[in-house]
Amino acid sequence: MGTAALVALTTNGASAFKIEAMKHDIQQISAGNFDGVIGKFRDGAVSALWFFKGDNAADEKFLDEYNALAKEYKGMMKVTAMDCNENAKFCEKNNVKTTPAVMLYPPNPMPAFLWEGKMEKKALSGRMGKLVPDLSTQVTAENVDKFLTTDPTKPKVLLFSNKDKVPLMFKALSSEGVLKRTIKFGFVKESEAAVVSKFKVKKFPTLISVDGAKAEKREEYKGDITFLSVMEWVNLRSESGMGDKVGAGGAGAEETIEEAKPWLVQEVPELTSKSQKDICFKGEGLCVIYLKEGPITPAETDFLSGLSKKFTSQLSDRGTKMKWMWLDVKIETAYKDLFAPQQLPSAVVFNPHKRLRFSLMDHGEDGEVKGDEQGLSALMEKVLGGDARFKMVPGQKLPGWAKRADDDSKKKTEL
Repeated sequence: MGTAALVALTTNGASAFKIEAMKHDIQQISAGNFDGVIGKFRDGAVSALWFFKGDNAADEKFLDEYNALAKEYKGMMKVTAMDCNENAKFCEKNNVKTTPAVMLYPPNPMPAFLWEGKMEKKALSGRMGKLVPDLSTQVTAENVDKFLTTDPTKPKVLLFSNKDKVPLMFKALSSEGVLKRTIKFGFVKESEAAVVSKFKVKKFPTLISVDGAKAEKREEYKGDITFLSVMEWVNLRSESGMGDKVGAGGAGAEETIEEAKPWLVQEVPELTSKSQKDICFKGEGLCVIYLKEGPITPAETDFLSGLSKKFTSQLSDRGTKMKWMWLDVKIETAYKDLFAPQQLPSAVVFNPHKRLRFSLMDHGEDGEVKGDEQGLSALMEKVLGGDARFKMVPGQKLPGWAKRADDDSKKKTEL
C-alpha cells in the first residue's frame, strides 16, 4: 500500500473513503515515515497530523474541511494524515481515543498537543498560523543601513506592507529551514516613509531583493503574491547566501563573522575608526570631509548629498573621484587638532594617497565664509581649479581614532 493514498477499507461492510494524491493536498503518512516527514523538521516547521479511520463517517465528513486547510497552507506547513486502522499502536501511543483528531506540532521546544477546538478549517488555520515563528526584522529609518550591510554574503528580501503585522506568508518564508540560514528578511511598514522613499516603493505590498556589499543590486518581485511563487523567487537568491555563523570556542554560542557596515549604503557616511578605510583612506579619489561638532542634521545631509551628485556629474569625464563624508570633531579631537578649523562647521579636502595632505576651507579674515553649501562649493572649485593650498600631515601619520562604545562588541571570530 502506498503512502500517497489511503486504500479503501471496510468494517462490517461499511464503505471507506480515500485520500487521493491527485485530488487532495493532504500528505498521508504512516508510523514508519513520521520522523522523516514531521519529526526531523520540528526545529522550525509547523505541522498538523489528522488521525482518522477510513471507515468512520465523521472522518469522511471532515475530509473536505481538512483538505481546504492543506490547500491554504501548501508549502508553508505540513498538513498530514494517518489512518489509525493501519497504525493502531502509533495512534494509541499518542492518546487518540476517537477520530477525527488532529495533533499540532509547533517548533521546538514547544510540545505537540491535541487540538481541542472546533474541527473546522477556520479555527485550525488560525491556531496554526499563530505557531509560525517570525524571524524577520522590523526595518526602520534607524536600522535600515545596518540591516542592509550586516552579513554582506546574505541577500536581503524586504516586504513593504500597509499592514501593521507581518503576514503569515512572510513569517513562513523567514523561518523556512534553508531560507532562514541564507536570507535576511525585512518587514517595512508603509508608515516608514524614509525607507519607502529610499527604495522608491509606490504600491503595497511590494517585495524587493537586495544584494551586494553596498546593497547595489536590487530587484522587485513581479509575480503573483502566493507562497509557492514567492518562495521560488526567494529560493533563487538563497543560492548565493552562505551559512555565516560559526561556533564560539565550543561554548555553543554563535557569532556573526561579518559585521554591519552601514556606511557602505549611506550617501554621506560618518568618518570613524571603523569606516575610515572603506570610505576614505583606501581606494581611489579625494575625501571631502565635512567637519561638525556633534551629529549632522538631515538638512546638512541633504545639501552634502546634493553637492556630491553635482560634482560627481561634473567630474565624470575627468577621471577625478570625490568621496563625501562627515566627521564629528567633538569626538575625534585628534583630527580637530590636525585640521584646526577657524570655525565650525567647516570642511577639508583630504588626499590620502602617497603623501598625506589636506586643503582646509578658508573662512575669510572676518569669518564671512560659512561651512555651508556655498562655502563648500567654493572650496571644491579651488581644489578642482588647482588653486587650493594643501598642507602636509606631520610625520605622514594619521592621528589616532577615538574609542567608541561599540568598538569591542561583536568581534569577528577567527576561522
